[in-house]
Amino acid sequence: MKKLTLFFVFIFAAFALFAQTAPEKGLAAITTEAVKGQLNFLASDWMEGRAVGTRGEYMAADYIASMFQVYGIQPFGDVGMPVMTGRRRMMPENMGPLQKTYFQNFSLIQYEPGETQTFSVITSGAGSESTIDFGYKTDFFVRTGTVGQTAKAQLVFVGYGFEDNEKGYSDLAKINLKGKIAVVLTGFPGHRDTASAAYKKFVSQTPFARYSVERNKAEKLEKAGAIAIIQVNPNADPMTGWAQNQVYPAKGQHYEADKPLRTYYDTSMSMPADSLTGNVPTFTVTPRLANEIMKGTGISFAQYEKQVQEKMQPASRELAGKMVAFRTTVKSEVVKARNVVGYIEGEKKDEFIVVGGHYDHLGKWDGYIWNGADDNGSGTVGVMTIAKAFAATGKKPEKSVIFAAWTGEEKGLFGSKYFVQQAMKKKMNIVLNLNYDMIARDVESDTLKNKADMSYTKAYPGIEELTKKNMADYKINLDMSYRASERPSGGSDHAPFAAEGIPIFYFMAAMHPDYHQPSDELSKINWEKMTNIIRIGFLNTWEFANSNQYLQKE
Repeated sequence: MKKLTLFFVFIFAAFALFAQTAPEKGLAAITTEAVKGQLNFLASDWMEGRAVGTRGEYMAADYIASMFQVYGIQPFGDVGMPVMTGRRRMMPENMGPLQKTYFQNFSLIQYEPGETQTFSVITSGAGSESTIDFGYKTDFFVRTGTVGQTAKAQLVFVGYGFEDNEKGYSDLAKINLKGKIAVVLTGFPGHRDTASAAYKKFVSQTPFARYSVERNKAEKLEKAGAIAIIQVNPNADPMTGWAQNQVYPAKGQHYEADKPLRTYYDTSMSMPADSLTGNVPTFTVTPRLANEIMKGTGISFAQYEKQVQEKMQPASRELAGKMVAFRTTVKSEVVKARNVVGYIEGEKKDEFIVVGGHYDHLGKWDGYIWNGADDNGSGTVGVMTIAKAFAATGKKPEKSVIFAAWTGEEKGLFGSKYFVQQAMKKKMNIVLNLNYDMIARDVESDTLKNKADMSYTKAYPGIEELTKKNMADYKINLDMSYRASERPSGGSDHAPFAAEGIPIFYFMAAMHPDYHQPSDELSKINWEKMTNIIRIGFLNTWEFANSNQYLQKE
């Protein structure tokens, strides 16, 4: 009787498994324990903070590639040599045929200011010209371009250097910047008064967008033709950060020491191209240098900010009789970097969905490790786990699905930019991108610990519709906020896809005080929220990969 009972239990269990739908089988593979197991390793001290090009990041990439292989995900990276073993592995007769790898390799240029930096303000009037020379790290600091530069050029005041074309505002639209130097204020119209109409109109509610405003300005000013940028914050004095007598102890959030910690931001990176791009130096200046620039122009920063806040109209103009001469020098080196890329081939071999998130973080400095458990170990595990879930369905999707762990995000979205550039050259038909970045934390006001944000391309309202439907149908406990925009931008890896007109949807849980701090640790992860965001990402992607019902352009 006992044997008969066990037989029927086995039969019923097998029937139940057989009766599961493909998405249910995928969901069954997404467990909190599996999520924990992956993130516990990826955000461990062994990874040394996963800074791009470092040993720890290469170890992390090998781990991600290994997990893709375990899950049955096929390589989608560069063609290279197969792994060889044995004492004679370098001998030609042991070399196998070239084959796809999990790694997409590319080069980055790492650079920092050289020893010589000069900056002079030139004022000319009727029959006279005067030059005032300022000191490096006394009145100015420079974030150089990738190569040194010597120039003398006219100054143009571009206000905030802010553009929001969807809301009809541009500080750059009616000004000629070609071959000139832009003087730009930090912030945006109304940014000092949260109750103002301008603030409410122009502020972005997308958590990452506020952090990327200044970075986006430099790119736009370069495209407009500026050869240099002078950045002014009227209510801040950068001199305190340049002081040479750092009196003991130098205190941070996590340390006390004889001198300040080195940081990830001591150097910059760029992606080499066929032409010289990204070479616009940005000067941060003291109030007295800024006031010398503006002397005699009739422009008051305080009056300007008040005027633009009230009228919400640009007031950019050339600064007559004002020029700057500068010289920058640069120290640079090449760093090898790599994305980790795998895929599941669909019935349609040439139609792709890309599921991605960056795996790099800020590294290890002076004995402190920036583990980046949330940023973005969490999103990387999301990508790996969705890959696992797709494989667990046992069904080939209609569209091919690429699973990508990007590198170089923290230095400028370089991994995703490189992938998109190569995809456009190959004319790949990418129909959608899912981006995961910081999907595992809570803000203080999230008392139920279930709030999350989803940004998506406005022209595809089915993305929001499907998200709501799947959360209801599968009882996923998330209080989701939805943010739609024409071409979602900001400082995360969906931006290069959106810039090419590819629809995106992007999940983030919270911007928290541990952002870019050594305290972004495993102990603070909300495992349930993280697992639920992965579940909804899988369900949505599975639907998009097998149907166009919710992927119709409005």
